[in-house]
This record gives sequence, C-alpha cells and structure tokens, in this order.
Amino acid sequence: MGRRFNQEWIFRRMNYQFKAGQSYAVLGPNGSGKSTLLQIVSGSLSPSAGKVLYSEGGKAIEAGNIYQYLSLAAPYLELIEEFTLRELMTFHFRFKRIISGLSMPEMIALLQFESSENKEIRYFSSGMKQRLKLLLACCTDSPVLLLDEPTSNLDNQGISWYLELMDRFAKDRLLIVGSNQYHEYDFCKHRLNIPDYK
Repeated sequence: MGRRFNQEWIFRRMNYQFKAGQSYAVLGPNGSGKSTLLQIVSGSLSPSAGKVLYSEGGKAIEAGNIYQYLSLAAPYLELIEEFTLRELMTFHFRFKRIISGLSMPEMIALLQFESSENKEIRYFSSGMKQRLKLLLACCTDSPVLLLDEPTSNLDNQGISWYLELMDRFAKDRLLIVGSNQYHEYDFCKHRLNIPDYK
C-alpha cells in the first residue's frame, strides 16, 4: 500500500498488519506521512496504490463501515465552535456509543471542566480543545483508537492528564499513535517507522 501527492510518494510498498488489542507508534519526522497514514487507516483518505483491509474476528469489514469501529483525535479535526461543552458532547454521542458505565457529568469531571460546562467551545483555549478531542475519542466505545500528535497544545499538566487517560482507556484496544515525541508513545509495544517505506 502507498500514498503519493502529485508525483511524490509519501510512502509505498507498506505491508503491515495492526492487530486487535495491541498498541502501535507511527514514527517519523514532521512531514513524513504519519498523519496521512492515520487518515488512510481511518478511511478518510484512499491509498494511491494497494488497499487497506479491515476485519474483526476473521470477518471482513467494509471500508465504508469502518467509522463505526474507530475513534480519532487529531489537532486538525474541527470542533463545532458554536456549541457549549455539554451540547457538543451530547451531539457527539448521538453518533457514537459512550463506554459502558460512564456518564456525562463523569466525563466533564474527567476533563476538569466543571466550570465550563455551558461555555461555548469558541471560548476554549487550544489546550482545552485538545483535551476535549482526546476525551471524546477515548470515551467512545470503539475497538480502535487513533491518536495523531495527542499532546499538541498541552502543557505539562495536560501531558500528565493524557498519560492517565491512556492508562485508563487505551488498554485492550487497538491503539495507533502518530508521533515524534517520546512521551506520547513510550507505552506503545510496537513501532512503525514511516521513513522505512520511502
């Protein structure tokens, strides 16, 4: 499988299997194709060569249905700025299932945003927005969790919060972290180095 923009290959001849319940770090310098690979895995981009196959329990999953199986958090994903925090979370979970046993107040408490429940997203700092994206992805009941540059815009306290989130919500899921910062992926068991596929 490969992807190119214009005539330049971002990566090619990639033959790799991500397995259920395992954690993977997708590594490489800025501009190497980490985000591109995650977007292909998520189904929002098509490969230029080859194809991506999905399966669960030995049964094939149609590429058009893969969104039902995964959650994605990335700096380039937009939030609906006109919604309040509570409205946005309610809207998100109309389309996705909340992890069993979690309530809206518990998720807001996890964010540590109790005083911002009725604040519009447009008034959130970049760090608050990133926390919210991470929480929505982690608290969605999906077997696959994709995180692209997960601690973008987070300060040291936010990074500690992210690591606690991973400890609580990333176990027993297929986790793929696109990163070039060690603290974001040091707990991942497997490494995929994008420059190996140039």
